[in-house]
Amino acid sequence: MRAIISVIGRDKKGIIAKVSGCLYGVSVNIEDISQTVMGDLFTMIMTADLSDASSDISHINAALQEIAEEMRVEIRIQHEEIFNSMHKI
Repeated sequence: MRAIISVIGRDKKGIIAKVSGCLYGVSVNIEDISQTVMGDLFTMIMTADLSDASSDISHINAALQEIAEEMRVEIRIQHEEIFNSMHKI
């Protein structure tokens, strides 16, 4: 199963490290990552493989929300199929 993870917020040190470390900790493989800083706005989107994850998506989301709160950013995780359905024209 694949998921899309997005992160948006004010740029600060450690965002990528915290998010990728969290995913590593639950055996999620980051397949692709794109990040941009525009002024002081940080944006990142990842595709991740959850096939070998040691936690389900709701537990992964809870862990990511702790990071979001700590870093004061917005983090969303969605099944790839849901993401694709929402963004079809």
